[in-house]
Amino acid sequence: MLFGETPLDKAEGAILAHSVRLTNATFKKGRVLSAADIDALRADGIMVVIAARLEKTDVGEDEAAKRVANVLAGNNLRAGPAFTGRANLIAEKSGLVTFDRGSLERINLVHESLTVATLPEFELVEEGGLVATIKVIPFAAPVNAVEAIESIARSMCVTPFIPTAAGLIQSRLPQTKESVLDKTVDVTRERMERYGGSLDFEQRCRHDSADISDAIAQAIQQDVGIVLIAGASAITDRRDVIPTAIVQAGGQIEHFGMPVDPGNLLLLGRLANDTPVIGLPGCARSPKTNGFDWILERVLAGLKVSGDDIKRMGVGGLLKEIPSRPLPRDEAARDTDMSATAPRVPKIAALVMAAGQSRRMGAENKLLADVKGTPMVRRVLDQVVASDAGPIAVVLGHEPERVKECLSGSDITPDITFVENPDFEQGLSTSLIRGLEVLPDDIDGVVICLGDMPRVASDDINRLIAAFSPIEGRAICVPTHRGKRGNPVLWSHRFFDEMRHLHGDVGARHLIGEYADVVAEIEMEADGVLLDVDTPKKLSDIAALS
Repeated sequence: MLFGETPLDKAEGAILAHSVRLTNATFKKGRVLSAADIDALRADGIMVVIAARLEKTDVGEDEAAKRVANVLAGNNLRAGPAFTGRANLIAEKSGLVTFDRGSLERINLVHESLTVATLPEFELVEEGGLVATIKVIPFAAPVNAVEAIESIARSMCVTPFIPTAAGLIQSRLPQTKESVLDKTVDVTRERMERYGGSLDFEQRCRHDSADISDAIAQAIQQDVGIVLIAGASAITDRRDVIPTAIVQAGGQIEHFGMPVDPGNLLLLGRLANDTPVIGLPGCARSPKTNGFDWILERVLAGLKVSGDDIKRMGVGGLLKEIPSRPLPRDEAARDTDMSATAPRVPKIAALVMAAGQSRRMGAENKLLADVKGTPMVRRVLDQVVASDAGPIAVVLGHEPERVKECLSGSDITPDITFVENPDFEQGLSTSLIRGLEVLPDDIDGVVICLGDMPRVASDDINRLIAAFSPIEGRAICVPTHRGKRGNPVLWSHRFFDEMRHLHGDVGARHLIGEYADVVAEIEMEADGVLLDVDTPKKLSDIAALS
């Protein structure tokens, strides 16, 4: 890759390395300079730019990130679209992140231009959660480095939880309070349900190896998939009451103790019928994350846990709150919600604007016009549904029942919200405000889709979502084709308050000019983002192109 000061006569097709402010525009970092851009720079008296020019031995940043992401995306993972040299791996199911650590370390050693950052191995992730990000540091990577990574990479996976019924055995001493045992049942049930399982059997008995052994036999008869034993007294040795009971029941002890605090006094065993059995540490009576969770998660995901696996959990295993290192455990979302503290991709809602009266089309409601056998607005909604945007809301206005009827059907997700705007004749702003009212509070942004743009594809929407990153200065994502701006536009939630105070038929387009510093132009391969239908001739033309 050539990089540095580049005369304008050699700059066409080069990648701008730093933003350049012109009299009437700003060319941002990463812009591929066109002939028109060169003319604009020259007209402003700029004769040299700092730019990157790719050579035959280079792979462009997006292509390189995409190739690495594709080879890493294993079971239950998908690679998101690449943008600015970044591609994310996203979980398609809830479960545990699994990968070959050595392979990933070798990938990051191949070349400084290519990096992979992941969640920790065996981290809990929810569907839609961010598992890894591939980032190309400069504007291109050497082709031999990309090929080397493709040859050594091993797929990352998300291993989903297997719905499992658990049996809980609690031993008690004369002084044991029933309320403590009742709470343990509730906490254990909540834990199992968190991972898609259930608590189907519970037995209380004396803290005696023979009684516990009998309770284990009863649990096995109930066909449970895992046996959990909470003792009235902590396990202190392999020959203590609970491990002795497991052996008496025909099982074996696989490991005792773990380098995780809280959770040190955990015991892992296996019964004669291969059912896993866990002697619980005292901290397992609490809903807060402890070493027991780390073992339970792997067992419920069907992953083998050996003694050596447990011994390796010490790095990062200090979970205990101590005065010198307090943790906000009462606020830790993982205690109640396994996804709230995990990295995730932005949650981007979609608003489909389908309220307009389309006066320029005459008597016909253009949204219902036939485009290759499908009503135009239905084609728009189908592409929105196929994209990564969600939740979805549709704003109705003119002929609301007819429009809603054409958008209903078994192949349309039931999660779509339809909202009617009685003031639609007062302009687009009223529909936008009405649509924002029904969106949930937890979204990061919204992509506003026009019902009269039937050639916008789901991939176009996904590319906007992939580019969205307010922390990196991309809070408004605008699609372009050959440098011309179009629709739909993706807006960060930070602009919602201003949108709610809009008036007339102008929409929010003026905010793009007011907040130019956080606007990202996303170039699209096709021109569907430019083509709207507002006259009979445009309808005829677009039907012929579709």
